[in-house]
Amino acid sequence: MPKDFDRGSSLEELEGLRWPVPPADTTPMVRNVYELRRRPAATLEPHELARLIGQDEGLPWLLPLAVEILRDTAPKQAEGGWFDDDLLYAVITRKPEVWAAAPELAHELKETVAVLTDVSRYVRQDIDAFLSALPGDDA
Repeated sequence: MPKDFDRGSSLEELEGLRWPVPPADTTPMVRNVYELRRRPAATLEPHELARLIGQDEGLPWLLPLAVEILRDTAPKQAEGGWFDDDLLYAVITRKPEVWAAAPELAHELKETVAVLTDVSRYVRQDIDAFLSALPGDDA
């Protein structure tokens, strides 16, 4: 997964694929995903990243951004601050194949979740599932 890319580009630009206008009868969530794909990656807020990642959209570009955000905010959580569980959940619940294809990123996320101390038991279960799905010492 590319860590270095033009963050001023949208997913549509990065992928070279412009989606058509969504059907009129589509759900608000689907319309939102279409809209977010057109925005520059650098302008996406954590909850917007969580939405796209949760839909498996733009993973090669958005997962590195999300892991960066999680890495940067994890120390604050460990000190008793707020942590974005939605983004964390979206990231750690991607399929094991995603992480197998990005071992360096998986390792960075593994180090990040290691410092988290105050997450719900449900998020802890998801973290444990993520960790157990990682290959041995490679991640």
